[in-house]
Amino acid sequence: MRNWTYALVAAGFLAGTGAVAQPAEAPTLLFSYEAMAFGLLGLDGEKASYDERVAFTRQVAEDALPQILELLEIPAEQVKTEVTPGGYLLETNASLQSSFEADDATADRFAAAVGYVFRQWSVLVTDFTPAGEGDTGYAVVTFADHPPGGDEAQDFFEHAASVNEGLGGGYTAFGRDLFFLNVTDEEGNPYSGLDDETFVADLARAAESYAGQEAAVSRSGRADARFIGNDWEASPNGEDYAENCWGGTPPGPSCLGVGMTAKLDELRAAHEASLRAAAGQWE
Repeated sequence: MRNWTYALVAAGFLAGTGAVAQPAEAPTLLFSYEAMAFGLLGLDGEKASYDERVAFTRQVAEDALPQILELLEIPAEQVKTEVTPGGYLLETNASLQSSFEADDATADRFAAAVGYVFRQWSVLVTDFTPAGEGDTGYAVVTFADHPPGGDEAQDFFEHAASVNEGLGGGYTAFGRDLFFLNVTDEEGNPYSGLDDETFVADLARAAESYAGQEAAVSRSGRADARFIGNDWEASPNGEDYAENCWGGTPPGPSCLGVGMTAKLDELRAAHEASLRAAAGQWE
């Protein structure tokens, strides 16, 4: 899986999020994704500074995201979105974190739509208040003095991976918190290669030995997490998103449809034109 962030959300991020028109039992879900697919467009992402990536991602949240929500008939004012540092395989990037109440079908359609438009290999959907025990362990590293920016978050990320390479999968920052999720594959095996107990213990060791500002594992728990994705090598036009969203077990029925994908194609073309124009200025 590529171009996604594992984790997650601080309690304050979810607090106060308005309800979309969903059944009363619909949970508040977090959607983690990015807006810059440099490699798939033949662009050199190394030329963009972190601040330039943040600025572009914020513009996407203001312009393209509301258009996607309008197509899906999800009220934009009831979706809370933040731009935060997010890491994947020892690289920090600007990431989008959207949160709103949604049933599974709505969640799959939204994740598929943003993945389709922004050419994401996958979008992570997380429920931090699962009805059951939760299928995915997570832990939160809290910094004592100030929220880590992109450089400091990356520094801790690299340090954590030096303690145990299994901690180098990914994270997401919310304020002074860095969330690490021990995501599992379809067979329930963690991508990190670590059981949850070791994952949390080694993350605590990393926080204790970090040479930067004081940090510690402040809490841990379990969540429900799943990926909605597309293999862009095998499905270069986003067919996996369009046909079944790769949501659930087994995958659900088509959740975008021909009419929807045609409209999303227009948004994707406009988004990619904007990214190419921005990349030209970064060179």
